[in-house]
Amino acid sequence: MKDLSECRILIVDDAPANVDVLVQALRTEYKLGVAIDGPTALKTAAKRPPDLVLLDIVMPGLDGYEVCRQMRASPQLREVPIMFLSSLEDVRDKTRGFEAGGNDYLVKPFEILEVKARVRSLLKAKAYADAVKEKIAYDLRIAREIQMGILPPDIASVAATAGLEAHALLVPAQEVGGDLYEVLLTPEGNLVAVMGDVSGKGIPAALFMAMTTTLIRALAPDLRRPDDILRRVSDKLASHNPRNMFVTLLCATYEAPTGQLIYASAGHPAAVLIRKDQASLLPTDAALVAGILPGLTVGCQSVQLEPEDVVLFYTDGVTEAFNAAGNLYGESHLLEELTRLSGHTVPDLVAGLLQSIRTHAGEHPQSDDIAILALKRRV
Repeated sequence: MKDLSECRILIVDDAPANVDVLVQALRTEYKLGVAIDGPTALKTAAKRPPDLVLLDIVMPGLDGYEVCRQMRASPQLREVPIMFLSSLEDVRDKTRGFEAGGNDYLVKPFEILEVKARVRSLLKAKAYADAVKEKIAYDLRIAREIQMGILPPDIASVAATAGLEAHALLVPAQEVGGDLYEVLLTPEGNLVAVMGDVSGKGIPAALFMAMTTTLIRALAPDLRRPDDILRRVSDKLASHNPRNMFVTLLCATYEAPTGQLIYASAGHPAAVLIRKDQASLLPTDAALVAGILPGLTVGCQSVQLEPEDVVLFYTDGVTEAFNAAGNLYGESHLLEELTRLSGHTVPDLVAGLLQSIRTHAGEHPQSDDIAILALKRRV
């Protein structure tokens, strides 16, 4: 936990006498900064966020209430504790202070011992909260490393054995997420490719993702047919699913000798076929999502891949990426972009699609996990 002597306090008051009293009382215990008006306080805090703000209310121009409100609206400053030090002693004034986002309120003239006690209490609470957040952030970083380690490490080499080029990426919306992809070889040398999207985000989705990936790896090489794989995975998930979570899955098997791709979907977005500078959605039968009820019924469909054909699997974080205006990226945009990117190498195609999504979203935060997997028939 942070040493309190390292904490920075910003004193905001237009009366030099008040500032002097506070500086004299606190300078030996903490690092101090001073602002004599609201705009200066906001600029100073934005440049270097303090650990505590001691804030006067009655100041020319921007009063303390508005300074507090603006700090609470700032992502950088919204959690910085604020203690009002004011001569306004009416309960309505105090209420306004707390409604604006203040953590404490002390009426002038104040006893310096009480000020020091309250300052220490607020700083200790913040230091503890910061330590908890840092621990959580550390744990999430480790969880992200573990989750990324669950993904197949070298799908390009695996796919090359079946005569395919492959590239994939996963970008969680939070530190960890629920999207997954897998590429496996069967004993006959055929390829099994799976794309999935677990309901929700964060740690619960990541745990369900790990369980789903483990089941796919255990069952897929022996079952081989995509409908059988989805049915068995769904049954296993449904038998141990107290939170009624679910996962959408798209599973495909590629027969290396013939170039035939057989696929089945459990509520997952349709894959895209890119052939001769034209991108189109592959037809997919409607089916329930996996993991909720046993006995999932899915149907298989197939497509004959020609040399240089690309099949792209993705999660709905692609088509449902929002921009600031609330507009979705959408399927039509996806097909247009993949048509434009046709002819690129598989890694460049995947990277180009991700860049297009980010360009569309702009400054809008990523709203869902994004996973993309592309397979290209070489011969």
